[in-house]
Amino acid sequence: MKRFHVHLGVENLEQSIGFYSRLFGAEPTVRKPDYAKWMVDDPRLNFAISARGGRAGVNHLGLQAEDAEELAAIRANFSAADHATLQDEPGANCCYAHGDKHWVTDPQGIAWEGYHTLGEIRYFGEAGDPDTASACGASPGATEAGGCCASLATVSEGVGGNRGGCCATG
Repeated sequence: MKRFHVHLGVENLEQSIGFYSRLFGAEPTVRKPDYAKWMVDDPRLNFAISARGGRAGVNHLGLQAEDAEELAAIRANFSAADHATLQDEPGANCCYAHGDKHWVTDPQGIAWEGYHTLGEIRYFGEAGDPDTASACGASPGATEAGGCCASLATVSEGVGGNRGGCCATG
């Protein structure tokens, strides 16, 4: 069963962790120096926050699939919604996770992520040097047009709202 995903950029991570922990009645299931995530069961929600120097507010929305079949159905819906902005990102490394992703941008410029997590990675972005790991961490060998942040920034050029992908800063 799919899970709704929200990722917010925050200015003060510790203050926000306190607020959302009280709001959800639980501590984060993942907590890093620049990131926290709650996996809420009622309602089914993957709620993430990060403080990475970007603007505060909605970073992106999404749908988390439990398997490849669900992800394929999400991709089909993304394609039907706006094939022109659809970006496929297999093998992506982002937000301390490795997985397959698809992105689409809504008419307001808000990035929507459809994804299936395959495993965890040590760093926020690329599974390498923490000092060079970008906010989005395109998969190895990804091109400028294929990286999660760059691709949506390119597609959404001139559109208001969040122009980033995965965990973009602005």
